[in-house]
Amino acid sequence: MSVQSRQALAVLAGSGLVVAVLAAAGVAVWRDLGVDERDVLEPILNPRMGLLIMVGLVGAGAAAVLMKSFAQGALAVPAKMADELGLIVGTDPVRRLVPDGSPELRRIAEAVNALADQRRSLQEDVEARIREARLSVEEERNRLAALMSELSQSVVVCNLDGRILLYNNRARLQFKAMSDAPAAAGGGEMIGLGRSIYAVFERSLIVHALESIQERIRRQSAQPVANFVTTTRAGQLLRVQMAPVLSSAEGGGDAVVSGFVLMLDNITRNFEAETRRDQMLHSLTEGSRSSLANLRAAAEMLEYPDLDAELRERFLKVIRDEVQGMSRRLDDTANAFADSLKTRWPLDEMLGADLVAAAQRRVEKKLNLPTKLEEVDPEVWVKVDSFSLLQAIGYLASRLSEEFEVREVRFRLSSAGRLAHLDLIWSGQAMSTETVMAWELEPMTFAGESSPLTVRDVIERHDGEIWLQREKTQHRAFFRLLLPSALPQEQVEAAAFLKGDSRPEYYDFDLFKQTEASHALDDRLLSELTFTVFDTETTGLNPSEGDEIIQIGATRIVNGKLLKSESFEQLVDPLRELPEASTRIHGITPDMLFGQPPLAKVLPSFHAFAEDTVLVAHNAAFDMRFLQLKEASTGVRFTQPVLDTLLLSAVIHPSQESHRLEAICERMGVHVMGRHTAMGDAIVTGEVFLRMIPLLAEMGIRTLGEARQASEKTYYARVKY
Repeated sequence: MSVQSRQALAVLAGSGLVVAVLAAAGVAVWRDLGVDERDVLEPILNPRMGLLIMVGLVGAGAAAVLMKSFAQGALAVPAKMADELGLIVGTDPVRRLVPDGSPELRRIAEAVNALADQRRSLQEDVEARIREARLSVEEERNRLAALMSELSQSVVVCNLDGRILLYNNRARLQFKAMSDAPAAAGGGEMIGLGRSIYAVFERSLIVHALESIQERIRRQSAQPVANFVTTTRAGQLLRVQMAPVLSSAEGGGDAVVSGFVLMLDNITRNFEAETRRDQMLHSLTEGSRSSLANLRAAAEMLEYPDLDAELRERFLKVIRDEVQGMSRRLDDTANAFADSLKTRWPLDEMLGADLVAAAQRRVEKKLNLPTKLEEVDPEVWVKVDSFSLLQAIGYLASRLSEEFEVREVRFRLSSAGRLAHLDLIWSGQAMSTETVMAWELEPMTFAGESSPLTVRDVIERHDGEIWLQREKTQHRAFFRLLLPSALPQEQVEAAAFLKGDSRPEYYDFDLFKQTEASHALDDRLLSELTFTVFDTETTGLNPSEGDEIIQIGATRIVNGKLLKSESFEQLVDPLRELPEASTRIHGITPDMLFGQPPLAKVLPSFHAFAEDTVLVAHNAAFDMRFLQLKEASTGVRFTQPVLDTLLLSAVIHPSQESHRLEAICERMGVHVMGRHTAMGDAIVTGEVFLRMIPLLAEMGIRTLGEARQASEKTYYARVKY
């Protein structure tokens, strides 16, 4: 039995002894009075008896107070030791317990310190061995970084969920230039580690390209890549080459696709220049044709010798007018033709059999409509925009299935010189030309997908045609798509593409192991999530009374690492006076805010930076209230989960009096720098949060949902702003 337990029993025994003595004294008094103790006496009739009862009650109360005080003193030291021990195990292995309290507790503290010394010694030995093992890996990584630094092409690497694992500096600059965010805000929020590539590219476009790659891998192609052209939100035209990232399958089977590499070229300017040249030729040839015909006719009439003077003057005027018209047309074409002519779409070359195979998969998967092949020429290459073309084929197949109850379609591909014939064949009821015309001109919607394009748009994009033909002898019909053919491409050895890597200035290959799509967010481990740690500086402390944000700073935590290089920092014009008291805290002056964008322009950029992440802040209710009050005026809503390091500190260390950020940093050994600047506070909060994650795990709080539930039970969760 411990000393504290023995002392507690002694106090209880003492209290009982006091009560027993008082009771015995009372009985003796009764006997001195000659009264039988079995009789019931009225205490109020005997002042001596009342006095003794009062003395007994006071003694019992004093014993209770003494017992409570002793219990508090005996439990405070173990509670403090428990907090200190948690820090030693979780975040600060150098910290040691300060012996305090009873001799037994002091001996426990000394034993814990001895064990901590042994643990630290073992850790240092393991760390030394790990450092040695990493030397060769670091050398290889540095070589790779040196090779990638000079690459002018943008490269982005993603896992199968579309999460960005790597991007070089060229890609960062390119996406920054393509962003429509304010330049002062950084503008690079379109790309970042752990962010989704689907914020830039349409998901179905990437899925289609992956399916094409996987089909080529099944055919053991030496060049399993896909090419497509797309536009960004800012209107930039990108040519994209996608290559797979292959990893070894379990059990030594064939390699499987675990991610993909996107190599990007911004072809906007080149395409505009080529289009402008083609349009100029078109304008000159088509626009001048009628003028040349008029000039020829007028010249022929002037050859007649008996032509009267009036007619001769009329034909001369025709010649003058047409020459002037051609001159104006040249000037107009050179200056303003681009605004009035339709641009054409760049096309990529691919094997026709791959296009047909992709069409089969799409029709069978989206429509549950069986397909078969007829005479697919394996040597045919086509020049197409495969994404929009497959949309058109799927749309036609869906209309056949819905309106004519077609139960099977067939595909046929053949060469016809500079064109290729792709046939969509079916058996059943004949249709009219008017029906075909209506299908061609309606926007394509089927199987939950919709496109503003029509079949006619897609065909014109390929400079091709679509025919409806019938095979009366076999009682069937088919749509024939006339597509531009391409010269067969040489199969390049796969090893040649290994030179296409780029410098990994920002990367984390561990993210390949994540499977975000298979878990609900609340069930995800904190160690697996991506976080945006942010802070705001404001004109004051009362958002509901008109105080405004004057600075936002944020950084990201991806795969357990604080990425200070991926940050968002922006001063904001509050459109109101900045109090001097506020300036004394954060150091931001009115001159610094002059010319800065208002919050209505900054908030959408910050929202894009924080999209698809969990928000983290210290005293988050304060910052979130400012953001919430701006929802109506800006239309920007932050709906993602929020974690508060203040609440989590109360969960981890409930016996600590202070949960201010400085106090938490002192407990956890975090160096404080840049306090009371938005970015400085965000970085410090991020460091603190990373050290909290293992401490929470020791308490059984491992997932986002568990952390939020624990936070909601603390006292500080009831504070409102």
